[in-house]
Amino acid sequence: MTEGKISPPQRGSAQANPSKPWGDYQIEVIVGYLLRYGVMISATIVFCGACIYLFRHAHEPADYRIFRGEPSDFRTIPGVLQSARHGHGRGWIQLGLLFLVATPIARVAFAVVGFALERDRMYVTFTLIVLSVLLYSLIGSGTF
Repeated sequence: MTEGKISPPQRGSAQANPSKPWGDYQIEVIVGYLLRYGVMISATIVFCGACIYLFRHAHEPADYRIFRGEPSDFRTIPGVLQSARHGHGRGWIQLGLLFLVATPIARVAFAVVGFALERDRMYVTFTLIVLSVLLYSLIGSGTF
């Protein structure tokens, strides 16, 4: 077995039991794909937004003498979605960053489902606590 890679379950092991479709191995594989594709999708969105932004603003001189904070459009999720829908590069970049933030939240939400399918009440409880803290930090901070 190589270092850092998950090997498939061996025949006769508890993980390879076909009567138990949601074993630890299957959940780890799905979580790995979820994280991998979430990061790739968010990186693609950020890259597309950077291309749009550079195409439109490449020849504008940078003025570092005056600090300009984040525009109010980007302080809420609906504002980011509206900016991206209108084709603004900064909106696409912010949308990609939102996808990047949503990836671990989706991972925790999937872990709740996985633990529930395994009927592991203790881990469902702890994971729901973690999920509620993550969602409160996103929603309770006024980003909606």
